[in-house]
Amino acid sequence: MTLTIAAMPAYNESESIANVILGCRKYVDKIVVVDDGSLDNTAELAETLGAYVVRHETNKGYGAALNNCFETARKLDAHAMVIIDSDGQHDPHEIPKLLEPLKQGFDLVIGSRFVNGNGKNVPLYRKFGMKVLDIATIMAGGLRVTDSQSGYRAYGKKAIENINLSGSDMSAGSEILLQARDHHLKHTEVEIHCRYDVEDRSSQHPFLHGPKVLFQLLRDMEYRRPLYYFTAPGMFLGTIGMFMGLKFLQTFYLGGSLSFGPTLLMMLLTIVGMFMAFTGIILHAISKMICQIKYS
Repeated sequence: MTLTIAAMPAYNESESIANVILGCRKYVDKIVVVDDGSLDNTAELAETLGAYVVRHETNKGYGAALNNCFETARKLDAHAMVIIDSDGQHDPHEIPKLLEPLKQGFDLVIGSRFVNGNGKNVPLYRKFGMKVLDIATIMAGGLRVTDSQSGYRAYGKKAIENINLSGSDMSAGSEILLQARDHHLKHTEVEIHCRYDVEDRSSQHPFLHGPKVLFQLLRDMEYRRPLYYFTAPGMFLGTIGMFMGLKFLQTFYLGGSLSFGPTLLMMLLTIVGMFMAFTGIILHAISKMICQIKYS
């Protein structure tokens, strides 16, 4: 018998969690609620409605709660898991839409707010921020998707077994896409809809969420894509330095004099650029070796 679960991180969601649980019931076999140190009666409500509740004594963050969803899915030997927000932003009636591709052999199904021309109701500032994070996720080595920050996703058995999150914050969504590419998970996207009139209950304001995720992705890029992080900027700086050097040589050849400041800047740009470029190449080679050992 295969087990399909709906799992949701929850923090102070007593106003909405009952409706979400009731909406999920008809589409899954079991509902898992990871109560991330709520100060209200979120956990009690979930238990009353028959959910399998995992409690954090203190608030550990979205990433830690999401990782506990995967741990619980493995403990229950689930064959499919849908992650849905507990604040009511996601429509539980769209769960079958996410589960269907798993039956066709996909390991990861992402509910996208932008696929098929969707996303007309998404605020403009959110669209811009999401696009920046989409690009950053791809550059850091993640999957190429239209909605990298979507929290509405379905995971097959292979994904449940292989995804282990290390971060505790809201960058977990992007970290999953990085690991999905590492483990060669087959993925697809389906169209979903999202409510934005419930965002006031969110523990992370979008203007705080975006920069935090971007900073974490830049850190991941330093490790995963050193050619982007070091070599590309280094070659840019080195090219500017060499171009300045050629101009100075031309000036000197024609009888002009060299100024100390610009000459020092030229030398600095050339040296720093070459150092960054070679550092990126070396780190890239080391990263490749580590990946080969890790996944061999």
